Amino acid sequence: MKITTSSFSKFFVVEGGFKLRGRVKVSGSKNASLPILFASLLTPEECIITEVPELLDILCAFDLLREFGACIEKETSAVKIYTATANKYLAPQEIVSRMRASLLCIGPLLARFGKAVVAMPGGCSIGARPIDQHLKFFSTAGVRISSKDGYIYMEVDKKKPIEFSFDLITVTGTENALLYLSGIEGRSVLKNIALEPEVMDLVKVLRSMGAEVEIEGRNAFIKGSSQLKGFKHKVIPDRIEAGTLMVASLITGGEVILQNVRLDHMNSVVEKLKEIGAEIKEDNGEILIRRKSSLSPTDIVTCEYPGFPTDMQAQFVAMLSVIEGISTVQENIFENRFHHIYELNKMGANIKLRGRTAFIKGVPFLKGTNVKSTDLRASASLVLAGLIARGRTVITNIHHLDRGYEKLDEKLKKLGAFIERLPS
Repeated sequence: MKITTSSFSKFFVVEGGFKLRGRVKVSGSKNASLPILFASLLTPEECIITEVPELLDILCAFDLLREFGACIEKETSAVKIYTATANKYLAPQEIVSRMRASLLCIGPLLARFGKAVVAMPGGCSIGARPIDQHLKFFSTAGVRISSKDGYIYMEVDKKKPIEFSFDLITVTGTENALLYLSGIEGRSVLKNIALEPEVMDLVKVLRSMGAEVEIEGRNAFIKGSSQLKGFKHKVIPDRIEAGTLMVASLITGGEVILQNVRLDHMNSVVEKLKEIGAEIKEDNGEILIRRKSSLSPTDIVTCEYPGFPTDMQAQFVAMLSVIEGISTVQENIFENRFHHIYELNKMGANIKLRGRTAFIKGVPFLKGTNVKSTDLRASASLVLAGLIARGRTVITNIHHLDRGYEKLDEKLKKLGAFIERLPS
């Protein structure tokens, strides 16, 4: 089955007041799928990846891989990639501008061709999100870097193992470095790396390809190879989708059973949900979530894994907006990730923003109105708000949501929500 941009429409209509009940499967992780897809560039052999979600960001990655000359076959959630025919190293602006994670092609391209020409990245507008750590790593690895007309030109004459320490913890920076060094002969060391489950899923793939990767604390020791093999891999479940559906069950007073969930990837979120008043039970690989008691306010601080994820911040803000009492949410990862507050306040929420901290005074209810999503997770927060609002909520710009949630509207409808996807 081939997905195209026409598969996705422009806005949702949500009627609030329905308790969610039933069973639904969580999709494979978008943030794990993307670096694994680009890992296929490191080998001419066939790569098979299962549980790949149907999303706009995945479609963008497919377009980019085809631009390099790869052949892709897709059947439901399984993807076969052949890169023996790949012979290009230019990532054009019209593709890269759609997705920041396009940067993950740099490491594999340099490892394979010694060259990469990549447009400056796009994606969500949630802060500066500089790429200086990527460039600093590649410069240390001996890559010559220049820029012109919105493109970054990169070339390496002699590929060599290195020792490098990131100035700050960066997920895509860690992944790019791992991808590159896994294709380089010799032993390298990376320090101060990200430890997110999505990074570890990439490490699992690189090991199966023939790279030796050991993780000790926040350090990675990599013995790469120029003869990496093809692989077959099942992508881990999407912990952010799982967390979003857990919040949906809790705020509607419902009882939802989730399939394909890794609770060990979600400890900080699960702990906070229980603190707020959730009952979470695991049985035969399924997760039941419902209210154990009346919901209580809380304080949240986002930080790098294993701390509370920034990608769940917006969803919790929507939930806390209708919990009696005062809650605070401090955003430490991205400096501009509170756009959803303005839209939630249009629905009757009482949220004040001071610097990087949101002060939330719970209100009895939200009111349906027209709201606009500004980024991926903000979109999810507005859907959650619509589920509990009185009346009708119209959410525009949902292409942001379609970048990272596979058929969220269909899953919510299966659980009893009233939500309709309408064309522009």
